[in-house]
Amino acid sequence: MGHTPDEQRNLDLVLGMFANVLEPMDSSAVDRFIDVDYVQHNPMVAPGREALKAFLDHIKRQSPEAAHDIKRAFVDDDHVIVHYNVRRWPGDKGFAVIDVFRVENGLIKEHWDVLQDVVTGGPNSNSQF
Repeated sequence: MGHTPDEQRNLDLVLGMFANVLEPMDSSAVDRFIDVDYVQHNPMVAPGREALKAFLDHIKRQSPEAAHDIKRAFVDDDHVIVHYNVRRWPGDKGFAVIDVFRVENGLIKEHWDVLQDVVTGGPNSNSQF
């Protein structure tokens, strides 16, 4: 089952945001992808585009070698889901993250996320990815 043209645009927007904002931690590119009235559901980040820029600048200073390895991405109408591994430095196992974005009028309007530490060992030998 293929994507509608609108779904493909929404998926491309979110993946473009990863490539141009999150991967390089480039707060100057935020306005191209994120709505001015961005609704943030992550309890660690204030709502709005300016708060996101400040958060990205802080993370870039704290973890300049951070990387985001996308494992899979899904689109359903105006929602895009991305499952990825964020690593803060080389050799870091990092976090398994699932982001949910809602797109409105060609920009990312809303964001939810869940994350957990990547672990090895234990009773389950399956990868978190």
